[in-house]
Amino acid sequence: MNGAQQAEVERALRDSADDYRLARNEREALGRLLETTVVSSEDAAFVRNRAFNVVREQDLAEHGHTLLRWLEDVMRLIPGPKAPGRTAAAAEAHFSPGEACRARIVGLLDAARATADVCVFTITDDTISERIAAAHQRGVSVRIITDNDKSLDEGSDARRLERMGIAVRVDRSEHHMHHKYAVFDRQVLLTGSYNWTRSAALHNRENLLVTREERLVTAFRHDFDTLWGDLERWSSS
Repeated sequence: MNGAQQAEVERALRDSADDYRLARNEREALGRLLETTVVSSEDAAFVRNRAFNVVREQDLAEHGHTLLRWLEDVMRLIPGPKAPGRTAAAAEAHFSPGEACRARIVGLLDAARATADVCVFTITDDTISERIAAAHQRGVSVRIITDNDKSLDEGSDARRLERMGIAVRVDRSEHHMHHKYAVFDRQVLLTGSYNWTRSAALHNRENLLVTREERLVTAFRHDFDTLWGDLERWSSS
């Protein structure tokens, strides 16, 4: 991390601590910044040191509890150091029927710290929907893209999630938005044939791939952002 990056990180830390809490938009922005600047254990140590300094400079007697929560949130945002020259990342494969695919989706939702961009044909599995809602409630910025026809099916959870305040956009064309992928914290990609349904876990033969491969993550992030810009908010209908 060079001097300019260090100054930017320190400024972001101080700005986010002004009101003694890490708001959702601040968490998302800080997560993106740290993702691009923390590339070594020394970088991570710098962020930790500056975060503790910010806390020490505040009125701990009056705001100690909220500052501790802010500090814990910041610590969770610091990524692990990246291996020098590493261009590939390990990948996982999971298959259904069975619990493997659903358990991995739930695990990634529970581990999300800043963002969860979900682009799936249909969502009817209440177990997964509950974890999406839980991520939203703890401050993760959740965005969902789904198909308008499937979103109206009996058992679909998309409308219920939108009523909770989660941003949902739908494809209203005569064709289907048939993707099944998600990107977590802009670093982890989940994709495959697996629909987020109970039938996929209980009966269907499906697959799921999870990877941190930067080129793939970047490609899917770009696709999501493009779709998000093209489609309409559900509540605008």
